[in-house]
Amino acid sequence: MEYTKLGRTDIKVSEICLGTMTWGEQNTQDEAFEQMDYALDKGINFFDTAEIYAVPPKAETYGRTEEIIGNWFQERGNRDKVVLASKVAGPSPAQTYIRGEVSRFNRKHIVAALDNSLKRLKTDYIDLYQLHWPDRNSNIFGQLGFEHREQEQITQPEETLSILDELVKAGKIRQVGLSNETPWGTMQFLKLAEQGRGPRMVSIQNPYSLLNRSFEVGLAEISMREDIGLLPYAPLGAGSLTGKYLGGARPEGARMTLFPDNTRYMGDRGQSAIADYVDLAERHHLDPAQMALAFVRSRPFVTAPIIGATKMAQLKANIESAEINLSKEVLAEIEELGRKHTIPCP
Repeated sequence: MEYTKLGRTDIKVSEICLGTMTWGEQNTQDEAFEQMDYALDKGINFFDTAEIYAVPPKAETYGRTEEIIGNWFQERGNRDKVVLASKVAGPSPAQTYIRGEVSRFNRKHIVAALDNSLKRLKTDYIDLYQLHWPDRNSNIFGQLGFEHREQEQITQPEETLSILDELVKAGKIRQVGLSNETPWGTMQFLKLAEQGRGPRMVSIQNPYSLLNRSFEVGLAEISMREDIGLLPYAPLGAGSLTGKYLGGARPEGARMTLFPDNTRYMGDRGQSAIADYVDLAERHHLDPAQMALAFVRSRPFVTAPIIGATKMAQLKANIESAEINLSKEVLAEIEELGRKHTIPCP
């Protein structure tokens, strides 16, 4: 396993990050423990979670994933071996169960969210604390176009950053990062940090895969020039880039079988692109999922793709993708397909 620095810090993280959102929903605590044990043994020292996990988020499982990780830390006694990332939820009218009202990035919600996460995680600090999605109207979660609203409630970035600064100084957070953020929002936080208004964002966690390369438009340049590395989530398009859903297949226990409302990767454009990428992988004797992960990992603006798995065989194959470096021929064919299938699943 190779390691890289998190932003401009001296924190070294593995080139693959272990995602955790299925724990407490599709995976039991014992299965989660097995995944963490195996990942750590294979050199993965970077775990990502969030206060709203497990996914799909609901009141019954809110915070459950963090509780599982905390129980693992307590039982194994290895908190110091993991670079732990978590997130505070942004505003969502559907998630008022979190703190009894719509979450905002103000003092009340950030302080409460962090303290409760620390309790569940059974630790006194989080290495990377991320803003899960913007506290304003923006084009996220599959929305490419932007619709401006004259009247909207916003917690100003300077207020949010000031609160995070206090929590960093208190030792509860080591570094801060963004998630589901836009170029405008990213530069706002970076500008404020340059002005001495708070800590500098070290990472940005956005969707990025062969099916959604929208990060390359605007954000990739910021990532490279400002040293704010991408932590790509859904690098396999919710498992769709394995090809297991092609032809309408719905394997027993698979995510799209259990949660059919998640149609982001199931449309005609997405399925056509997936079929072409699976064919490309098979022609070059590559596993489709490993090829997709190797491509994401090869991008210079990527710090570490976030992999998730419900079965150990999936986890092992995903981790083994770190050993794969794609040939120039394969990369060229991927670019050709990228022109043919331009952001089929934003």
